[in-house]
Amino acid sequence: MISLSNITVSFAHLDLMSDVSFVLNRRDRVALVGKNGAGKSTLLKIMAGILEPTSGTVVRSGDLKIGYLPQQMAHARNKSVLEEALTVFAAVENLRKETERITKELSLREDYDSDTYKKLVIDLTEATDRLQILSSDNPRGNAEKTLVGLGFKPDELGRQTRTFSEGWNMRIELAKLLLSRPDVLLLDEPTNHLDIESLRWLEQYLESFPGALLVISHDRTFLDNVTQRTIEISLGKIFDYKAHYSQYLELRKERLEQQTAAWENQQRTIEKTEDFIARFRYKPTKSNQVQSRIKQLEKMERIEIDPVDNARIRISFPEVPRSGKIVFKCQNVAVGYDKGPIFTGADMVVERGEKVAFVGRNGEGKTTMMKLLNGQKTTLEGRFETGHNVLLGYYAQNQDELLDDSLTVYQTLDEIAVGDVRTKLRDILASFLFRGEEVDKKTGVLSGGERSRLAMAKLMLQPYNVLALDEPTNHMDIRSREVMKEALKQYGGTLVVVSHDRTFLDGLVDKIYEFRDGKVKEHLGGIRDFMEKRKLETLRELEEKTAGESKGGIPPTTKENDAYAMYLQKKERDKTLRKLQQNVIRWENRIEQHEKGLAIMDEKLLSPPPEGFTTAFYQLYEKEKKALEDAMNAWEKAHDELDTFINTHKYA
Repeated sequence: MISLSNITVSFAHLDLMSDVSFVLNRRDRVALVGKNGAGKSTLLKIMAGILEPTSGTVVRSGDLKIGYLPQQMAHARNKSVLEEALTVFAAVENLRKETERITKELSLREDYDSDTYKKLVIDLTEATDRLQILSSDNPRGNAEKTLVGLGFKPDELGRQTRTFSEGWNMRIELAKLLLSRPDVLLLDEPTNHLDIESLRWLEQYLESFPGALLVISHDRTFLDNVTQRTIEISLGKIFDYKAHYSQYLELRKERLEQQTAAWENQQRTIEKTEDFIARFRYKPTKSNQVQSRIKQLEKMERIEIDPVDNARIRISFPEVPRSGKIVFKCQNVAVGYDKGPIFTGADMVVERGEKVAFVGRNGEGKTTMMKLLNGQKTTLEGRFETGHNVLLGYYAQNQDELLDDSLTVYQTLDEIAVGDVRTKLRDILASFLFRGEEVDKKTGVLSGGERSRLAMAKLMLQPYNVLALDEPTNHMDIRSREVMKEALKQYGGTLVVVSHDRTFLDGLVDKIYEFRDGKVKEHLGGIRDFMEKRKLETLRELEEKTAGESKGGIPPTTKENDAYAMYLQKKERDKTLRKLQQNVIRWENRIEQHEKGLAIMDEKLLSPPPEGFTTAFYQLYEKEKKALEDAMNAWEKAHDELDTFINTHKYA
């Protein structure tokens, strides 16, 4: 579908990547991984046709429809959420006009055996097929289902897009992309603005997506769930593995170990051979053997070890002063804005040394609670207390955006550093992979991951005994996230973290506060325990639990469960009925198109040209008749299946 051959990308005479070649085939599920700045986003833009490589060729299949989601984009401001999502179906009307144009042009032409005429017939068939697929569905229903799956509540679909954050607008763009049904999905960090529940929905959607997928993500669990092939960019080269991310790590380790062992064996052989040549080079009795060994060395194919970029963050948090036993305490707290509370009745206790996660749907109050802990918000009701000697370091979700783009990397730390720490700024920056000339870069030219690392470095300059981190790993590559996680596990203070990264939270936190439906609920244990309790393994289980819960939190009765089970069964039957009906309509449309084609050709047969028709015309006529016959047979079969289903399930 998309083929890259010997792609080289250079900036300022330096190669970002060189001689990169691979093919993205239909139904491929590919993870594109590598460190921040390795060129992942650049490669995606080249595949999407947005950037041109310095050299090399990119070949895309004809009429390939590519759906590309960048990390950042402009968002609509003057439409509701649903209206903006429905703009994607403007393509239906464009396709309808295209089929009418081609049909009219075919009726006026007589060069039936020409390549251009055959191309028009193919274009008409493809446009008709795509039109049938898009127009046979329920656009509004699909848009609503997709938006709700990505985290919007039904009553939010009428709200103006300008009232939502950039992250929520990114979800609208993702919804539009999925609704457009492209042949290829190129997704650059689609998980950055999704909560755990929306992530599970997206994973399930991608499992059934019929096209090709290439995704950049720093969520290891997400990559394991949706990909089966991993392409690594490292030091300007790519390494292609037919495995998901976790398997790729093992295979990569094994390959490097095997290469290293083979290289070491070869080096020993070379050393012995060179030693033999040096010892006997000038002995006449050994001249033949010496010449043989020299030729052996010349012909030997030298083993090379794949280059590995081992540079990574090495974080060591400073010793922290001791806080009181109780760090934060909420009693019946409500927090929100003038229009009303986001959550109410919150009871929460965070003790010294605990590592706590806030999870839940975006917009439920996680960041608002963080602002309460940081002193940026006050309660609407209830009591909130901060413990004795609490020194809090706060990492906001947009912390990287708060950097001054006019300052260099070094100046960013230097302007806030005091005392002896100023003598260690270069060491601190080196631990976050800013070395040599990189410390003199302006922050405005840094990548998203580099900005996140610099913002985290600023946080480390003071010995905080409490860290409140709101999405600290956004834009960080997977290795950086893993090192950050290990450093936080060793951190001697108290940690409160908002994150949707299941891999990052697993083994790091031991208590979870879930923000849901205006309430805050405590869950003891790690993220896996929480997901098992909330039954997040499938979105359907989540929907069943949510619908079955009463407002007062009382478990549903058996009667209620039975009623809900009947509702789900009817919902599934209705879904099957719609599919069968759409299949009948699809074949009816196909029959209509073939009949139109035959009618055009029949008119031509009534007025043959003086030289008569070519063999190609009659072949095309017979082919169209056969296609009409096949469509009629398929319609009858589809109609029989629909009748059987209706009679079996007693539909009116």
